[in-house]
Amino acid sequence: MAGLAVPVWLAEDDLGCIICQGLLDWPATLPCGHTFCRDCLKDLWGARGARRPWACPTCREGAGQQPQLRKNTLLQELADKYRRAARELGEDPAPGPSRAPAPGPRPPPHPARRQAAVQKSIPEVGQKLTELVEQLVDIVRSLQNQRRYTESGPDNELGILGTTFSSGVNLSLASPRLVTSNTSEGKMRDVLHDLEEIQEKLRENLTWKEASEEQIQVELPEAPSSSSCPLPNQSLPAPKRASRFAPWAINPTFDLQTLSCSLEVSKDCQIVTVSHHPQSYPRSCERFSTSQVLCSQAFSSGQQYWEVDTRHCSHWAVGVASWGMSRDRILGRTIDSCCVEWKGTNQLSAWHMVKETVLGSDRPGVVGIWLDLEEGKLAFYSVANQEKLLYECPVSASAPLHPAFWLYGLHPGNSLILKQVRE
Repeated sequence: MAGLAVPVWLAEDDLGCIICQGLLDWPATLPCGHTFCRDCLKDLWGARGARRPWACPTCREGAGQQPQLRKNTLLQELADKYRRAARELGEDPAPGPSRAPAPGPRPPPHPARRQAAVQKSIPEVGQKLTELVEQLVDIVRSLQNQRRYTESGPDNELGILGTTFSSGVNLSLASPRLVTSNTSEGKMRDVLHDLEEIQEKLRENLTWKEASEEQIQVELPEAPSSSSCPLPNQSLPAPKRASRFAPWAINPTFDLQTLSCSLEVSKDCQIVTVSHHPQSYPRSCERFSTSQVLCSQAFSSGQQYWEVDTRHCSHWAVGVASWGMSRDRILGRTIDSCCVEWKGTNQLSAWHMVKETVLGSDRPGVVGIWLDLEEGKLAFYSVANQEKLLYECPVSASAPLHPAFWLYGLHPGNSLILKQVRE
């Protein structure tokens, strides 16, 4: 007698691998109970010579030797049933980036469906996981620096990070090893190293998918004449964007006198990066004590425009400040500075006259800054296919203004890039 068939509603995420963000393919369950694609685990464990190469990507539980990976036949059967049911409904469950689609003939999808499939290939779970890993990295770094900054005031970086975490992070999600006060420095370095590896994998994966989505959206025809028309050529690059601010574009460079000892700049002074080790720059009263830097160029009249690529920095602020800004204060927290700030916790804010204005939860990949001292205003734009206004405020030219930057959180390798504006 056949068993009772109970309908169960499953989403693609329920049978997904958090590494490749596709349906499980040859699912392997680790001793801790978490399951991933076998090939994804092998690729992750073999990447960059991890210190604990056989740790679980989710809970970080490790093993003395590589565990034997066996197929979880129950999950494999569920994933196969989901694929078949999705195809019958006309859907196309997304495989992982390095995984080939399930065999069998498939009719060419309608262009609108292809676009919808690309949009679903960047699931919310991937974004949330990326943000959580960034926050966990911050927690570990703040614990490492706790003794150093215990005596510091509320405006230092740890104080601001602590405020951010207390309002936006559930510390119960972190492993007890991350929040135990007596965790050894060596173990904390290992945990931090592993988290940064996962963070880099996630960033590369999401960046790849976002680039694919933008390319297909540009290439898809609006209304095909028939279902048999050929698919557009996906090898064509997306058209370059010409900025409407190009006539006023400048090419600022970072000023080495103001550069914090926790930062370093490229030879052309176009990239500023959080250093892996404190730098021994010459002592100067012009140097910031926190991870900030100004540009050498100063503006007291006219109209100027520049762009900053923020995609390689998890926590940042960009704006303007006078040369006289106190070197132990934070950008936006003084009356002679103004900025927009991404806190890394799904919040974009603007700071003007020591007052914060929350702008939303969308993170701009490139920020354009328009300084119009003829009309006395400063505007920030999110730059993609066109400029989208984020925030505008009045400014005074009583003192020359410099482009100003803050890379907080002190993640080694985080960087801000001064972009060349296309004409």
